[in-house]
Amino acid sequence: MRWENGRRSSNVEDRRGGRGRKTIAGGGLGLIAALLISWIFGINPLAVLEGINLLTPSPAPTRTDPSQRPAAENQLADFVSVVLADTEDTWQALFQQAGQRYQEPHLVLFTGVTGSACGRAQSAMGPFYCPGDHKVYIDLQFYEDMRTRFGAPGDFAQAYVIAHEVGHHVQTLLGISDQVRRAQQRASKTEANQLQVRMELQADCFSGIWAHHADRTRHILERGDVAEALNAAAAIGDDRLQKQAQGYVVPESFTHGSSAQRARWFNRGLESGTMEACDTFSAQRL
Repeated sequence: MRWENGRRSSNVEDRRGGRGRKTIAGGGLGLIAALLISWIFGINPLAVLEGINLLTPSPAPTRTDPSQRPAAENQLADFVSVVLADTEDTWQALFQQAGQRYQEPHLVLFTGVTGSACGRAQSAMGPFYCPGDHKVYIDLQFYEDMRTRFGAPGDFAQAYVIAHEVGHHVQTLLGISDQVRRAQQRASKTEANQLQVRMELQADCFSGIWAHHADRTRHILERGDVAEALNAAAAIGDDRLQKQAQGYVVPESFTHGSSAQRARWFNRGLESGTMEACDTFSAQRL
């Protein structure tokens, strides 16, 4: 991905602290238990971790000067800033074409744990978007997890993650998120999960829209980049994650979509470049 000469965003909030990360009682089994509970019952995994007391107490991290951090980590933070700026440029233009105003989200870099309007942000749960404060939260360690645990390396795979979370911000601005939440309150657990899947797949499609326009206007793509993004989308599909965590798959508990679905909807946004093509809620086939 060609990113080094890109604009840097002014909407990055750096809360990174020391190198230590908050530990989870029971190690991997404790995290897997929390993930399974959230998958089965549709509960915010952050709340599960706190509710069953998996998080061990630790003092608030002390922020360190960027010059004291590893060069690779600072380069990754710089990369994230460029990707965020690129999503800003893309969605500003698309909203303007639709006669609307795009409100830029903020992106919070943190280490281990930090606070958000949606509750405690925990690195073990991966990146997420909080509609309560219009912020994307990410611990950069997640990118190492993508490479080693999920088999999804590459800078464009990393960019896809940011673009997906920004896609949730777009849904919030368009009122889609509120509509889904209201419908989920009236639905059964299975129906609520299905609505959540459609919302997540639309965010995947929106990330594809970003890639489409970013490459057309700024020529960011290099050979192999699209394959990286498709691989990343597939690597974090519900079916693959459940298979890894518990050895079997429960489709009724899906909240993000299968590997094939996630890759398909990202590709749909990438090929079309239009929000109309990303109407997952009317689609007969996901």
